[in-house]
Amino acid sequence: MTSRTTDRRTVLAAAVAVAASAVAAPAALAADNRPAGPTGADGRGHRPTAPGRPGKAGHVELRTWSERRDWASGTGKGTRVTGGARAGVTLAKPVGTTDYRDPHTGRTAAWEYATWTSPRHTSRVPAGEIIASWNAHTPKGTWIRTEVRGTYSDGTDTPWYTLGIWTSGDGDDVPRRTSVDGQSDGKSTVYTDTLSVDDLSTGLRITSYRLRLTLYRAPRSGAAPTVWRAATMCSDVPDRFEVPASEPGPGRAVELKVPRYSQEIHKGQYPEYDNGGEAWCSPTSSQMIIEYWGRKPTAEDLAWVNPDYADPQVCHAARHTFDYQYQGCGNWPFNGAYASTYRDMNAVVTRLNSLDEAEEFIAAGIPLITSQSFIASELDGAGYGTAGHLMTVIGFTKDGDVIANDPASPDNPSVRHVYKRRQFENIWLRTKRKDANGKVRSGSGGVCYVYWPTDPTPAQRRVLKKHGIR
Repeated sequence: MTSRTTDRRTVLAAAVAVAASAVAAPAALAADNRPAGPTGADGRGHRPTAPGRPGKAGHVELRTWSERRDWASGTGKGTRVTGGARAGVTLAKPVGTTDYRDPHTGRTAAWEYATWTSPRHTSRVPAGEIIASWNAHTPKGTWIRTEVRGTYSDGTDTPWYTLGIWTSGDGDDVPRRTSVDGQSDGKSTVYTDTLSVDDLSTGLRITSYRLRLTLYRAPRSGAAPTVWRAATMCSDVPDRFEVPASEPGPGRAVELKVPRYSQEIHKGQYPEYDNGGEAWCSPTSSQMIIEYWGRKPTAEDLAWVNPDYADPQVCHAARHTFDYQYQGCGNWPFNGAYASTYRDMNAVVTRLNSLDEAEEFIAAGIPLITSQSFIASELDGAGYGTAGHLMTVIGFTKDGDVIANDPASPDNPSVRHVYKRRQFENIWLRTKRKDANGKVRSGSGGVCYVYWPTDPTPAQRRVLKKHGIR
């Protein structure tokens, strides 16, 4: 997305109390919804931190639940652990029924539910931020809620914070896909998809946490939502305007054959999903990578799209990543969850430490989606500035420069760009920057989406494992 859209998001994010009580969980599961603190400068309302080197004594830890033993380690109430090639937890026998009033439609409905709660996990990285992501199957009439409850370094606990109410559908049979504003306890706050400690300078951190999944279905329907993968990323690093430069690795000149889609050709399309154009960088990037892996929507999936619109699959991605509270398509975990609805696809939101780490993914055949913000003079060839934008990294030149499919391009043929390595690395990895007026703003700190199939090659499996993804 470009800066104009993101600035509008900042205004929207400030309305933190909208329907907080309406999106509460069942009484036994309810989060402590209190007014949030001030929103951050990057338009997403949180202060991103820089990444560490996964698998080493760095500043990021990614904890994943994806195997049968992971799910069996948790506590299920009404859930069952599934086996087979893709283990998960599914709704087996509801433990109760609760009413939910959808703040975006005004409808109140009763839902059967069951829960799965992870054991307490002590993070190797005491967290200034936590981002959860998930991969799930939500058949008609079903949805899920993802929550985290942390323990601070002072020994006290956070509330149960909701980090997403999600379903793959958006018909009258389910609530609207949404983040939940208004969640804070005076020490930490949820900003859209990120749980952030309010004042890192105090030394307060979240040292351990539990993850809770609540699976819902229409009463007596017999439908069974299933979560196949859940992940939490803890990160913490001092703020920085500059990051160390990496050197290109030998033999890393690779370019992956990723489809090219422009978000700009959709400008003005579907105002109900944020009006296309500059607002659709995240779903456009997601769709490029999904199709790189050989997946795409069916003709039936696309039947709702105006036949006069080019690339209807991008419209489809925007609709199915749209966060009705954030009022946009840039919710990071929602994009990963959308990607995982395609056959045998996995997705996770994480952070990387450098472009040489990104090179490892590209060399193995795994493209990345990266989040960055910059003024126009900081990225030669872009021709724009942005307070937050997603694009895909699809390769590297022999000199180590970045080959990116940048959806902020006027048409599909012009999507491919080559950006200078040093410029790209810094605008992606830094946590602090100055805008065109010299005001200090936030950067994403190396956030990226990683999408890959359930049957990766040995080389792909090795690089995923090296960076804490399994």
